[in-house]
Amino acid sequence: MTKVTLTVNGKAVSREVEQRTLLVQLLRDDPASGGLGLTGTHVGCDTSQCGACTVHVDGMAVKSCTMLAVEAEGAAVTTIEGMANADGSLSPLQQAFQDHHGLQCGFCTPGMVMTAAALLAENPTPSESAVRYYLEGNICRCTGYHGIVKAIMAASGQDMPAMAAE
Repeated sequence: MTKVTLTVNGKAVSREVEQRTLLVQLLRDDPASGGLGLTGTHVGCDTSQCGACTVHVDGMAVKSCTMLAVEAEGAAVTTIEGMANADGSLSPLQQAFQDHHGLQCGFCTPGMVMTAAALLAENPTPSESAVRYYLEGNICRCTGYHGIVKAIMAASGQDMPAMAAE
């Protein structure tokens, strides 16, 4: 077992973990078994294909199913639970997902929000094509992505360009 100390959603935490423990496991597992119980980070594929497990590690979007917990030693980790405003209300990005139908079943939503937040931190006013490109590592099986892209554009203060008539 190895002691891991990190900051998760602004709070310092330390846990004893096996060397092979993935960051997503540390975040999600029940506190009684040594985890943090933050189940908003989803496990969709375990192969870095779907993006449902995306969190921020020191400000960078990371697929937590491909990072060992010991690699996060000393890091600041933000999960979807840490994205809300201090009063518990939805952040502007989360509200945009709700307002613009950027979710359906909700399974991919935490990873999409975390990826979108990383994009907007890098590029506060991305083009529609930049948003679509940045989301390439996240899979949604319900929405067709239009509402997700529209939500991210709205969160950046931009309107979605009108779709061309076919």
